[in-house]
Amino acid sequence: MGFWLPGIVHAKKNKVPSKSLDVPKGYFAVYVGEGEKKRFVIPVSYLNQPSFQDLLTQAEDEFGYDHPMGAITIPCSENTFLDLTSSFGV
Repeated sequence: MGFWLPGIVHAKKNKVPSKSLDVPKGYFAVYVGEGEKKRFVIPVSYLNQPSFQDLLTQAEDEFGYDHPMGAITIPCSENTFLDLTSSFGV
């Protein structure tokens, strides 16, 4: 079962992750989750949001700049991420 939030493009499930798979212009991919990571494609406008910048700082503290999955890994639960980004109203 899937759901849609304004501003987030849910990436198609794919067995082989790709850095450029399903990332339209003006968006970028992030991986979110505490165990198994889920890929989200989000608008670059989220970078202007202070609360999203806090998530990026946490990602830097936890993972540095090495992201072996090919995209930024956000160290929070999927629910927390969705609650936060749904409030952006992009």
